[in-house]
Amino acid sequence: MMIGNIVNTIAILIGGSLGLFIGDKISESLKDIVMQGLSLAVLLIGLKMALQTQNMPVVIFSLVLGGIIGEFLSIKTNLDRLGDWIESKLDSESEIAAGFVHTSLIYCVGAMAITGAIQDGLGNPSTLYSKSLLDGFSAIAFSSTMGPGVLVSAISVFLYQGSIALLAGWSQQILIDPVITEMTAVGGLLIVAISLNLLEIVNIKVGNLLPAIFISIFLVYLF
Repeated sequence: MMIGNIVNTIAILIGGSLGLFIGDKISESLKDIVMQGLSLAVLLIGLKMALQTQNMPVVIFSLVLGGIIGEFLSIKTNLDRLGDWIESKLDSESEIAAGFVHTSLIYCVGAMAITGAIQDGLGNPSTLYSKSLLDGFSAIAFSSTMGPGVLVSAISVFLYQGSIALLAGWSQQILIDPVITEMTAVGGLLIVAISLNLLEIVNIKVGNLLPAIFISIFLVYLF
């Protein structure tokens, strides 16, 4: 039923609506402390997922091979360039379009969106629940400065994550229990990396590690 994706979409709509009315009344210090608290919660969720592994070599080799592939393909750099190209094509006077594209890229391009959508398609919406908290709160800040275009980005999130969830659901014959376990573990470590980035502890190129999620499928069958 993709309940996680639905909740994520609603969270952006609610957060964006609040931002239009009260966002400018919230202090930066309050926004920061709430985001830090949410980031710690995301860290806990990622660790819990990662510790589910039953085959540590699969996780290790998935991250190593996935990172090599991602670095070779420059996934993060290309995603950043895509975002810059789209924004460069916008009418600079179109506030709604700018807010829509900017926040759509933030909410859709990331390990948490892909990992969460895959899990949602397999009946586990927990990661998208966590993402909903982050997206909902950040939508308050974004809409207070970029306007109603942030609300429109909820459509992008729903279609993007929904498509991934549907593909995951259709692939259930391939995604047997051991595969799901190791995909969850690898995805959990990527979510840990996201939380560390959010806390500004390190700067991990999570985008370049995204292939690791899919490499784990082949390694489970190989071993």
